[in-house]
Amino acid sequence: MKKGLQFLNRYLEEILCVALMSVMTIIIFVQVIMRYVAHNSLSWSEELARYCFIWLIYIGVAYGCKLMKHIKIDAALYLFPKKLRPYITILGELLVLMFAAYIVVTGVELTYKQWVFGKVSPALGLPLQYINAAPVVGFGLVIIRQIQNIWYLAGNLGKTEEGGEE
Repeated sequence: MKKGLQFLNRYLEEILCVALMSVMTIIIFVQVIMRYVAHNSLSWSEELARYCFIWLIYIGVAYGCKLMKHIKIDAALYLFPKKLRPYITILGELLVLMFAAYIVVTGVELTYKQWVFGKVSPALGLPLQYINAAPVVGFGLVIIRQIQNIWYLAGNLGKTEEGGEE
C-alpha cells in the first residue's frame, strides 16, 4: 500500500499526461487516415481529442506545480533582501494555493450545474460534468502539490543551498 502511494505521488501526473497525449495522438492520427485515405471521417474524434486536451492541460498544470515550475516572476524575488527571499517564495506558493482553491470551488459549482441540467456533448453524448470536472481534478492536484511544496520550503527555512545552516 505504501509503495503504491509513493508510486502515485511520484508518477501520477506523468502517467495521466502520457496517457491523455497518447489517446489524443492516436485519435487524431486515425481521423486523418480515415479522412484522407478512406474518405470517411469519424464524427466523434475531434470532440474526444479536444476533451483529452482539456484534461491534459489541467493535469499538466498540476505537474508544473509539482516541479515548482509554475508561472512566477523570479526577477521580483531578487528585489528583496536575501534573508526574506525564502519567505517571499512561500508567500507566492500560498497565493497559488489560494487561487487553486478558488478554481476548485467555482469548478465544483459549474460541474454541479452541468450535472443537474443533464447537459451532454454533441457528438459523443458524454455528460458535460465529466469534461467540466477537469479543472476541479487538476486544481485539486495543484492544491495537494502546493501543500507539499510549502511543507518542503518551510522545512528548509534557514538552510543554505549547500544544505548547511546560514
